[in-house]
Amino acid sequence: MGLTAIVEWLAVYLFAMLRIGAFLLASPAFGGRFVPLQVRIVATGVLALPVMAGGVALPGPADLAGLQAVPLVLTELAVGLVGGLVLTILFGAATLAGDRIAATAGLGFAAQYDPSAGGQTPVVAQLFGLFLTMVFFSVDGHLAVIRIVLESYVVLPPGGGIDLPRLVQAGLIAGGRMFVLGAAMMLPVVAALLLLNMAVGVLTRSAPTLNIFSFGFPVTMTVTLVLLYLTAPGLATALEDVVFEGVGMLEALLLGGGNG
Repeated sequence: MGLTAIVEWLAVYLFAMLRIGAFLLASPAFGGRFVPLQVRIVATGVLALPVMAGGVALPGPADLAGLQAVPLVLTELAVGLVGGLVLTILFGAATLAGDRIAATAGLGFAAQYDPSAGGQTPVVAQLFGLFLTMVFFSVDGHLAVIRIVLESYVVLPPGGGIDLPRLVQAGLIAGGRMFVLGAAMMLPVVAALLLLNMAVGVLTRSAPTLNIFSFGFPVTMTVTLVLLYLTAPGLATALEDVVFEGVGMLEALLLGGGNG
């Protein structure tokens, strides 16, 4: 191979990496700030090898040499980013549930820096997020989403048209499902804490000498920990449902048919 042929092959190879790289950048677990940039680059390059060797119809070097390559690049980035964001939005249900439980239990101040979110997050929300990540890898969800992304090169060939309204609709649907799933996960604990707060309020009202901070706060903390322990098996099942729904939504988005 001459130098020109090598450069042309590298241009096509880099183009094949765009969709995968954008997906890994925007998806949960893979796109966290705790994942080094070098790991993402190597993973993108390795995952693009089956695309190059799988007979996928990729644009030729001549199509990638001019301005006509700009729409092709933007299309690949849009497909990968939307696929990753759909998973990230759905996985936000765990963080949402943990944040609302912490706020109801008075643990909102117990926050620390979350490298995946890039800011201060309640500890309960971080525990829920780590729990979801563990479930995601334990049920081989990472293998399923990688398979879907690789198969999308056949259903949505690079350089083909996409349905932008459908991509936007997928994000909106994922946002709605995030609130529904988050509410389902936090409702048992939040409902119990609401009843507990009402009972503490009645007690402090009937006995004004009781200090609500010295009496109510320890009781609320204890009950919250007990509730989290008792609801852990059900929470694991709910998080598993989040993973399966995210994989199913990603499959419907990327493998639902050519041209959107």
